[in-house]
Amino acid sequence: MPQPRSSDGADDPVDVLGVPEALDVPTIDSVMGEVGALAVGDAGEAPTSPVPAMASVSPGTATPATPAAPSEPEVVHPDGFAPGEWRGDRPGVVPPRPQAWLVALLGAMSAIFAVTVDMYLPSLPTVAREMRVSDATSQLTISFMMAGAAIGQLVVGPLSDRIGRRRPVLIGAALHVVACALVLLGSGIGVFLGLRLLQGVAAAALGVCAQALIRDRYSGPVAAATLSRLMLVIGVAPLFAPSVGGFIAHHWGWRAVFAVLAGCGLFVLALCWRMLPESHPRQRRQTGGIGTALRSYRVLFGDPRFLALAVLPGLVSSALIAYVSGSPFVLQEQFGLSVGQFSLFFAVGGMLLVGMAQVNAALVHRYAPVRIIRLALPIQLSFAVALLVVAVTGIGGVIGFLVVLAATLSFQNFVPPNATALALGRHGDRAGAAAAVCGSLGALLPAAISPLVGVFGGTAIAMAAVMAGALTLALLVVAFGTPAYRSGGWTTGRD
Repeated sequence: MPQPRSSDGADDPVDVLGVPEALDVPTIDSVMGEVGALAVGDAGEAPTSPVPAMASVSPGTATPATPAAPSEPEVVHPDGFAPGEWRGDRPGVVPPRPQAWLVALLGAMSAIFAVTVDMYLPSLPTVAREMRVSDATSQLTISFMMAGAAIGQLVVGPLSDRIGRRRPVLIGAALHVVACALVLLGSGIGVFLGLRLLQGVAAAALGVCAQALIRDRYSGPVAAATLSRLMLVIGVAPLFAPSVGGFIAHHWGWRAVFAVLAGCGLFVLALCWRMLPESHPRQRRQTGGIGTALRSYRVLFGDPRFLALAVLPGLVSSALIAYVSGSPFVLQEQFGLSVGQFSLFFAVGGMLLVGMAQVNAALVHRYAPVRIIRLALPIQLSFAVALLVVAVTGIGGVIGFLVVLAATLSFQNFVPPNATALALGRHGDRAGAAAAVCGSLGALLPAAISPLVGVFGGTAIAMAAVMAGALTLALLVVAFGTPAYRSGGWTTGRD
């Protein structure tokens, strides 16, 4: 029977690469036998050791030891596991998959950021004209929100390790409502950029705590699958948000979009107030102030493998955000798509993101996450290079460009959830800070890279080149920062 994992998993090959130790994986029959052996009485009783304790009385004689006094009842969450408990805490027992309501709630928390970005996208050209700024400046309203998310996660992550996950979520949701409502009062580009920064900070609180909550309860393939399931909820945003945002902006002006976003934040606040459990109990929380947070970050930034895994979601997401921020100009102004046609293609892209995320959620139960990363990333890069070729040569026209672009987007959700799960698995005892680093890099890198689309002219060539460049950097990180492509890595997953 496999031994329990350490809480941080830094030296565990399973947490590092997601590949179990050879000859150390229990079969289904053995697991079921262990579960049966551990079960005592009815389902509500706590399991006991399958080997009875023996007390030595005289040489060659043994009698059962006196039963221990009953302990206090265990507090169990609705998904069947105690606060802070994860798979490695029960040898031979695989935790149940998260209930649908919990996935939906965590998805709604994480989707606030995507909705706040995507619903506003069709208004980018209008904002540029109304505020009399360049297209590149109007794209900064996306970059500022992502920068705010990066800053917010670095603050909220370690804070949630100290005070729990629930309070930061409630404060963040309330702050999002206020920041969106203030846009309705009218402002210039400077104040608007500041409010977008504040919206990013607020959305970060919800997103980083959602990831930390997953790591509080799950690890390995279960965590990777849960993160992929979140994409089902998060991916709904690209399906409807641009169409809804475009309709609202057309009839009531682009500022009305932020009234709806304030309402979305209020709805999530109510859900979290009513349903969100506290996954980080007091006995597992870190103590201390800024010094403790800095020590956590020192440990994290001193782990090269963690950093390599943590930077991957940001680089791959840079390709997506380059598409998100550049597509309104490329597809509507360069290729002449109407607002409705643009929204339709954006919805198709969202469907691909959602569908392939679910494929990944199924694959991680059969293949190690690192194996998926090292296969999916080169394929996505190949499509991005093909997109650049189509943009430069004009082969296939607008249809050819859209087809290759859709193929590139379809591989988007294979790397981020798997890399995030592997990174968080290395530092379970500081899940909030680890999730903050992953999340902040996931926001900061796209915020720095995606504006290059506008800097280089906002054309199809610029957008495709930035996407291909970001994915190339990601592949280099996998090749040189992890053992993914080293000899024997495909079959054993070892260093």
